[in-house]
Amino acid sequence: MADVNVEVTPLPGIGVRKDFELVDGRRVGVITRRDGGVDLIVSEQGDPDACRDQVQMSHEEAAVLGSLLGAPQLVAQLQEEHRDVPGVNTRQLPIGEGSPYDGRTLGATQMRTRTKVSIVAVMRAGQVHPSPGPSFTLTAGDVLVVVGTAEGLDGAAKLLDHG
Repeated sequence: MADVNVEVTPLPGIGVRKDFELVDGRRVGVITRRDGGVDLIVSEQGDPDACRDQVQMSHEEAAVLGSLLGAPQLVAQLQEEHRDVPGVNTRQLPIGEGSPYDGRTLGATQMRTRTKVSIVAVMRAGQVHPSPGPSFTLTAGDVLVVVGTAEGLDGAAKLLDHG
């Protein structure tokens, strides 16, 4: 992976802009506003000060976007690490609205006992919670990063959806 230089620019009275340059010369980043909002920004090619697109998001929406971007990277890294281990797979499993485990602890799932799957991390609001313990409380929107056999992962997905 190439080095990416993130530039941080204070925006007096507004917040902070953090962005980096893409291969094609555009810059992409976020403005974290003082009011708690977040703007996703993309500059014109070759002109970092000319904003091509801007999407205003709430803090919660930005956190979901962070989870969407972060979970695949974590899963890809784990898959690479397990590439040469036959039968070991990595998958991300969401805690959906209406999951019987929304608001319950990780231990309540009995995931390891029931499916032989290990939960290696939970992604929540753009943050990674590595190696969560049984007292970790799950909430809708969480994404569990799990490792196990294909059959175990299928069973874990069903478990999280239906109990």
